[in-house]
Amino acid sequence: MIKLDIFSDPVCPWCYLGKANLDRALEQNPNHPFAVEWHPFQLNPDMVPEGVDKHTYLLERFGNQAQLDAIHKRFRDIAKANGVQMDPDTPKRIPNTLNAHRLIHWAGLEGRQTFAVTALMRAYWVEGRDIGNTGVLADIAAGVGMDRAVAERLLASDADLDTIKSREAHARQRGVNAVPTFVIANQYVVSGAQPPEMWAKAIAEMTAQAQPES
Repeated sequence: MIKLDIFSDPVCPWCYLGKANLDRALEQNPNHPFAVEWHPFQLNPDMVPEGVDKHTYLLERFGNQAQLDAIHKRFRDIAKANGVQMDPDTPKRIPNTLNAHRLIHWAGLEGRQTFAVTALMRAYWVEGRDIGNTGVLADIAAGVGMDRAVAERLLASDADLDTIKSREAHARQRGVNAVPTFVIANQYVVSGAQPPEMWAKAIAEMTAQAQPES
């Protein structure tokens, strides 16, 4: 197997699109060599714990409604072209995602990490749920086969907060400054929401390299 490290944030629209494209390529190439691991990266590390109203936040950031509408239209067009269900107006809040990253970390310990990432992104981008809310996170944990009571107890504690912050700081020190960022075999860095065709090519090349010489 070849390690595929993915740095992402569930509330990043490009991460959602990038994961959808990667998923499609992996489904079309079931014998792919990748062993996927997800790593924490917060788009808004200074976000208040309770999160903020998404429309108000983006309006202040981009300056006017017309510009914001144009950005959202671009996302809709790109998502539609890639066959991805996504409306950037669906989420109503921008949460602090530190607890979401803790949940992803714990899911990884149980071998359910990609399931958790998928569920978090779907909850946010498709269902419009507040994934900064610990009750929502506990529901998501239960939905991917984790123990809800244990997740609730961990989320109410400081468990692994320092671990997540340390891992993110290490990622930034390594040069990760935007997401999604994909690191293949700890050698090749790919940034952005790459199309399935790129991943199909990478899978073919990595598979060829992994084949023993005759």
